Amino acid sequence: MKVEIWSDIACPWCYVGKARFEKALAAFPHRDRVEVVHRSFELDPGRAKGDVQPVLTMLTRKYGMSEAQAQAGEENLGAQAAAEGLDYRTRDRDHGNTFDMHRLLHLAKERGRQDELIQALYRANFAEERSVFSEGDERLVELAVGAGLEAEDARKVLADPTAYADEVRTDEREAAELGANGVPFFVLDRKYGVSGAQPAEVFTQALAQAWGERSPLTLIDEGGAQACGPDGCAVPQQ
Repeated sequence: MKVEIWSDIACPWCYVGKARFEKALAAFPHRDRVEVVHRSFELDPGRAKGDVQPVLTMLTRKYGMSEAQAQAGEENLGAQAAAEGLDYRTRDRDHGNTFDMHRLLHLAKERGRQDELIQALYRANFAEERSVFSEGDERLVELAVGAGLEAEDARKVLADPTAYADEVRTDEREAAELGANGVPFFVLDRKYGVSGAQPAEVFTQALAQAWGERSPLTLIDEGGAQACGPDGCAVPQQ
């Protein structure tokens, strides 16, 4: 079974939702047969690279809330994250463009290190003091190396704005086609969708339902056709 997760590094509910999904997946009897793929979604695609501002400033301007309301929301998110065993800085975080991070995540997917990189990016953005937005490309290279990628590969991607750009845009188009207008958005076998950072119990139910309703293979076998198996290949007798 394949589970695709559309998310953005700037999305706190994606950070929390990933932990809740993984809790459900860890207890799923068929977890070893579940492929998880992370897909790209930008919450702020129009923001220019280098346009970085404090999270509270972004929230007050985007949603018209007071700074006190924005801070209360951050405190609530911190409590939700803590309940999942996650660290979360409720003050002094910043916000910026995530397009380059998504491009690196596609590189990581090719190298089999996608989950390691997305977790490193989440932790860096939500739990660590150093910014993933204002320190330049070398900060992203450092995180990529920590996730198991080669520094030179990461630098090449970041130096070429076209590298994996089409893959990011394809993910975003598919999200729109599937009706995802927010993240996190979980798609199970392209049959079931789960929107938002649902409780682990909801993911448990979704995994069980999607697994149970997989279409069985219809076998067409007229009999007598040769095939190879664990014991070798049948040799036609004269």
